[in-house]
Amino acid sequence: MQAWIMLAAAGALEIVWAVGLKYTEGFTKTVPSTITIGAMIASIYLLSLAARTLPIGTAYAVWTGIGAVGAALLGIMLFSESANLIRLGCIALIVAGIVGLKLSTPG
Repeated sequence: MQAWIMLAAAGALEIVWAVGLKYTEGFTKTVPSTITIGAMIASIYLLSLAARTLPIGTAYAVWTGIGAVGAALLGIMLFSESANLIRLGCIALIVAGIVGLKLSTPG
């Protein structure tokens, strides 16, 4: 269970750095760049800890899935990106994949 908590935290930090990239303006802004780089390092570190216990394929897929869903949803909320039904349906499929991997993986 601890590995899944670390993996969820790693995924949340991936959302932070993915969205943070938008604010760094090509890493020319000091504060957003520092936050983004810190979130990258912490996210990968937590992923590596989770991968000690969980299969790497599962851990990596869940990590990227959390990041993709979070970044897509925040893109809709913060940057007025498209929220059409096809896009939302695809996001739901990613969530379904994350849940399926969790349910099918011990730990």
